[in-house]
This record gives sequence, C-alpha cells and structure tokens, in this order.
Amino acid sequence: MNQELDYAEMLEIPVSTVNVVKKKSFFKRKHAAEPASQPEELKEMVVESVNERVGAYVYAEDLSEPPKPEKIKLKDKFSGAAAALKDKGGKVLFIEAVAIGLIAVAIFVTNVFMPHSAINNFLGLFTNTAQGEVSEPVYSELKLSPVVSELSDAEVSVSESGVLSFTAEASVYPVYGGKISRVYEDGDSGLYTVEIAHTSDFTSVITGLTTAYYGADTKVAGNLPVGYSDGSSEVRVSLYNAGALLNCVTITDDVPVWAL
Repeated sequence: MNQELDYAEMLEIPVSTVNVVKKKSFFKRKHAAEPASQPEELKEMVVESVNERVGAYVYAEDLSEPPKPEKIKLKDKFSGAAAALKDKGGKVLFIEAVAIGLIAVAIFVTNVFMPHSAINNFLGLFTNTAQGEVSEPVYSELKLSPVVSELSDAEVSVSESGVLSFTAEASVYPVYGGKISRVYEDGDSGLYTVEIAHTSDFTSVITGLTTAYYGADTKVAGNLPVGYSDGSSEVRVSLYNAGALLNCVTITDDVPVWAL
C-alpha cells in the first residue's frame, strides 16, 4: 500500500480511495470483535494524509466524457447552402438594379439634352422593332435594276415626266424587288398592267405587257422578269412615291439611276 501511495504522490494526483488488505497471521489469536467501521475509517485517514502531502499541486481531473459533435443533417446542409446562394443572388440583383437605374438616368438625360445623339438613334431601332414598326429605306436609297435584259436590243428612254419606255420584243423586269399588288387587263387591247409595291410608299406600274407572268400577292425580285412584250406596243414603267409620280431618274448604261 505504501508503494501505491508513493506513486500517487509522485504523479501529484489526488487520491479518492485505497484498498486496505490485512494479512492473515500464522498464529491464530483470539481478539475481540472489532467494529465494522474500522477499515472505512482507516481508508479515510490514509486518503486525507496523501492529499495533504500533495497540497497545492493537486488538481481535479474531469473524467466525464467529452461532448459528442453535433450531427448536421443533410437537409440542414442544403438549407445553409441555399441560404448562402440566396444572399449572393440578392447582392447580384441589387447590383443589376443599380446598373439599370444608371442606364435609365443616362438615357433620360440624353433624351432631354441630346435628342439626336447616337445612343438615342441606336435605341430607337429597338423601340420601333418592339412596337412592330420596321424601319424602311427611302426610295432614293434603293439601287434600281434595268427593266430589260442586257442581251436585249431594246432601247429604254426617259420622258420629261420621268417615265421609262421602250418598244421591242423583250422580257420585262421590275426596277426593284417587291410584291405584286395588282394585275389587270387594259380593256379589249389584250395588254396587261402590273402594279408592284417595293416598300410601303415606293411603287411602280408597268403597262403594255403582252403576257403577265404572276398574279397578285406574288413576291418578285429585280433579276426575274414579271412579264413579256412581243414588241407590238409600247411598254411604260412609271415610278411613284406615296402616290406621286417621280421625275428623278435617268438611264446610265441601260440602268435607271436616281438623278437627285
């Protein structure tokens, strides 16, 4: 027992209990019955003696089990990740809202002080498209095509009123692509008139055709003929803008061009 107590003192740890072993004597002696509480009192005395010798170096050791780490459920992990993404998304939306506000302020300022600026013209294209309005070129911006093939012998001339005309056997071409709006026969002459809408304002009328190749609502191109003349009558091509006859074309190398 003394060795165990010395070892406890060397480690400087408190002692809470000891085992007292009483060796049997070889000689049996009769003793008076000792009180039952004597071993317990002896243990307490030994423990107190050891703890007093350890003194200030004795510390109480916590022998309780360490707390177990809290298990995070998979659902909680996903909830945390979703919350983080939500916070990040909120920041992104806030930045986008600020950027849109700055752009709106810039557009308002340019509309007030610079109505004809490049940015307003650029944004106007999107506004017209969104409203179903398609920007069309004016008639003078269109490149016209010859009314007869370059292989034909027909000589095309321009009158003082701006009407193109010729008398010869040839296929007749539109001056620009578009859509045939009307085809009809001129009385009992057996000749046909073809009206073509090139834009919403710019139109042309071809008269004196022996044969009309297409009916109304047919799309046509400048390199494809719309009719034929056998040369027995004069073919006339008149150009109109918003219903007004145009007198601003001339012939250059058999090609009608604008003379503005």
